[in-house]
Amino acid sequence: MVSTPAPDAAAITSVGILRIDHVGIAVADLDAAIGFYARVFGMTCVHREENEEQGVCEAMLAVGPGADRIQLLAPLRPDSTIGKFLDAKGPGLQQLAYRVTDVEAAADALRAKGLRVLYEKARRGTANSRVNFVHPKDAGGVLVELVEPAK
Repeated sequence: MVSTPAPDAAAITSVGILRIDHVGIAVADLDAAIGFYARVFGMTCVHREENEEQGVCEAMLAVGPGADRIQLLAPLRPDSTIGKFLDAKGPGLQQLAYRVTDVEAAADALRAKGLRVLYEKARRGTANSRVNFVHPKDAGGVLVELVEPAK
Protein backbone atom coordinates (compact mmCIF):
# COMPACT_ATOMS: atom_id res chain seq x y z
CA MET A 1 0.00 0.00 0.00
CA VAL A 2 1.28 3.47 -0.90
CA SER A 3 0.57 6.29 1.51
CA THR A 4 0.12 9.87 0.42
CA PRO A 5 1.77 12.52 2.58
CA ALA A 6 -0.36 15.31 4.00
CA PRO A 7 -0.23 18.53 1.96
CA ASP A 8 1.56 20.61 4.58
CA ALA A 9 4.89 22.39 4.96
CA ALA A 10 6.62 19.06 5.66
CA ALA A 11 5.68 17.94 2.16
CA ILE A 12 7.90 20.62 0.57
CA THR A 13 11.06 18.98 -0.78
CA SER A 14 14.59 20.04 0.12
CA VAL A 15 14.75 21.85 -3.22
CA GLY A 16 11.53 23.76 -2.47
CA ILE A 17 9.24 21.85 -4.84
CA LEU A 18 5.59 22.35 -3.93
CA ARG A 19 3.84 20.34 -6.67
CA ILE A 20 3.78 19.62 -10.37
CA ASP A 21 2.95 22.94 -12.01
CA HIS A 22 2.29 21.72 -15.54
CA VAL A 23 3.35 19.38 -18.31
CA GLY A 24 4.62 21.07 -21.47
CA ILE A 25 3.72 19.71 -24.90
CA ALA A 26 5.37 20.93 -28.10
CA VAL A 27 2.92 21.51 -30.96
CA ALA A 28 3.30 22.87 -34.47
CA ASP A 29 -0.07 24.67 -34.58
CA LEU A 30 -1.28 26.18 -31.30
CA ASP A 31 -4.86 26.86 -32.40
CA ALA A 32 -5.29 23.34 -33.77
CA ALA A 33 -3.86 21.85 -30.56
CA ILE A 34 -6.12 23.97 -28.33
CA GLY A 35 -9.09 22.81 -30.41
CA PHE A 36 -8.02 19.17 -30.15
CA TYR A 37 -7.61 19.23 -26.35
CA ALA A 38 -10.94 21.06 -25.95
CA ARG A 39 -12.86 18.75 -28.32
CA VAL A 40 -11.33 15.44 -27.25
CA PHE A 41 -10.54 15.94 -23.55
CA GLY A 42 -12.85 18.83 -22.63
CA MET A 43 -9.97 21.05 -21.47
CA THR A 44 -10.36 24.81 -21.33
CA CYS A 45 -7.76 27.38 -22.36
CA VAL A 46 -7.26 29.61 -19.32
CA HIS A 47 -4.24 31.63 -20.46
CA ARG A 48 -2.52 32.41 -23.73
CA GLU A 49 0.50 34.57 -24.50
CA GLU A 50 3.55 35.07 -26.68
CA ASN A 51 6.93 34.96 -24.99
CA GLU A 52 9.34 36.56 -27.44
CA GLU A 53 12.36 35.90 -25.20
CA GLN A 54 11.62 32.15 -25.18
CA GLY A 55 10.47 32.18 -28.83
CA VAL A 56 7.09 30.57 -28.11
CA CYS A 57 3.40 31.14 -28.33
CA GLU A 58 1.85 29.23 -25.46
CA ALA A 59 -1.45 28.28 -23.94
CA MET A 60 -2.30 26.92 -20.51
CA LEU A 61 -5.19 24.49 -20.46
CA ALA A 62 -7.09 23.59 -17.30
CA VAL A 63 -7.47 19.89 -16.59
CA GLY A 64 -10.66 19.81 -14.55
CA PRO A 65 -11.63 22.29 -11.84
CA GLY A 66 -8.33 22.22 -9.88
CA ALA A 67 -4.90 23.72 -10.48
CA ASP A 68 -3.69 21.00 -12.89
CA ARG A 69 -2.45 22.40 -16.20
CA ILE A 70 -1.20 21.31 -19.60
CA GLN A 71 0.97 23.86 -21.42
CA LEU A 72 0.93 23.84 -25.21
CA LEU A 73 4.03 25.39 -26.80
CA ALA A 74 4.32 26.41 -30.46
CA PRO A 75 7.41 28.07 -31.96
CA LEU A 76 7.38 31.74 -32.90
CA ARG A 77 10.44 31.11 -35.06
CA PRO A 78 12.23 28.00 -36.36
CA ASP A 79 15.41 28.63 -34.33
CA SER A 80 13.56 28.70 -30.98
CA THR A 81 13.96 25.86 -28.51
CA ILE A 82 10.48 24.56 -29.38
CA GLY A 83 11.17 24.92 -33.11
CA LYS A 84 14.35 22.86 -32.74
CA PHE A 85 12.54 20.32 -30.55
CA LEU A 86 9.82 19.85 -33.19
CA ASP A 87 12.42 19.45 -35.95
CA ALA A 88 14.34 16.83 -33.97
CA LYS A 89 11.56 14.90 -32.24
CA GLY A 90 8.23 16.04 -33.61
CA PRO A 91 5.27 17.03 -31.44
CA GLY A 92 4.93 15.61 -27.95
CA LEU A 93 5.96 15.88 -24.34
CA GLN A 94 8.67 18.50 -24.01
CA GLN A 95 9.02 19.22 -20.28
CA LEU A 96 7.81 18.58 -16.76
CA ALA A 97 7.45 21.72 -14.65
CA TYR A 98 7.60 21.86 -10.86
CA ARG A 99 6.26 24.78 -8.85
CA VAL A 100 8.87 26.00 -6.39
CA THR A 101 8.87 28.47 -3.53
CA ASP A 102 12.00 30.29 -4.79
CA VAL A 103 13.40 29.56 -8.25
CA GLU A 104 16.87 30.93 -7.45
CA ALA A 105 17.16 28.87 -4.26
CA ALA A 106 15.92 25.75 -6.09
CA ALA A 107 18.44 26.27 -8.90
CA ASP A 108 21.26 26.78 -6.38
CA ALA A 109 20.25 23.62 -4.48
CA LEU A 110 20.28 21.60 -7.71
CA ARG A 111 23.64 23.04 -8.78
CA ALA A 112 25.00 22.03 -5.37
CA LYS A 113 23.86 18.47 -6.17
CA GLY A 114 25.88 18.56 -9.41
CA LEU A 115 23.07 19.25 -11.89
CA ARG A 116 23.37 21.70 -14.76
CA VAL A 117 20.82 24.51 -14.69
CA LEU A 118 20.39 26.20 -18.05
CA TYR A 119 20.31 29.87 -17.00
CA GLU A 120 22.60 31.72 -14.61
CA LYS A 121 19.55 33.68 -13.39
CA ALA A 122 15.84 32.92 -13.80
CA ARG A 123 14.02 34.25 -16.85
CA ARG A 124 10.45 35.36 -17.43
CA GLY A 125 8.00 32.54 -17.97
CA THR A 126 4.25 32.25 -18.39
CA ALA A 127 2.21 35.04 -16.79
CA ASN A 128 5.37 36.76 -15.51
CA SER A 129 6.49 33.74 -13.53
CA ARG A 130 10.23 33.22 -13.01
CA VAL A 131 11.64 30.05 -14.56
CA ASN A 132 14.80 28.03 -14.98
CA PHE A 133 15.48 24.58 -16.40
CA VAL A 134 17.52 21.52 -15.45
CA HIS A 135 19.42 19.99 -18.36
CA PRO A 136 17.68 16.77 -19.49
CA LYS A 137 20.95 14.83 -19.46
CA ASP A 138 21.13 15.48 -15.71
CA ALA A 139 17.49 14.57 -15.04
CA GLY A 140 17.01 11.15 -16.60
CA GLY A 141 16.30 12.52 -20.08
CA VAL A 142 13.55 14.87 -18.86
CA LEU A 143 13.72 18.63 -19.32
CA VAL A 144 12.71 19.86 -15.85
CA GLU A 145 11.33 23.37 -15.50
CA LEU A 146 11.35 25.19 -12.16
CA VAL A 147 8.48 27.69 -11.88
CA GLU A 148 8.08 30.42 -9.29
CA PRO A 149 4.70 32.06 -9.91
CA ALA A 150 4.47 35.84 -10.18
CA LYS A 151 3.71 37.47 -6.86
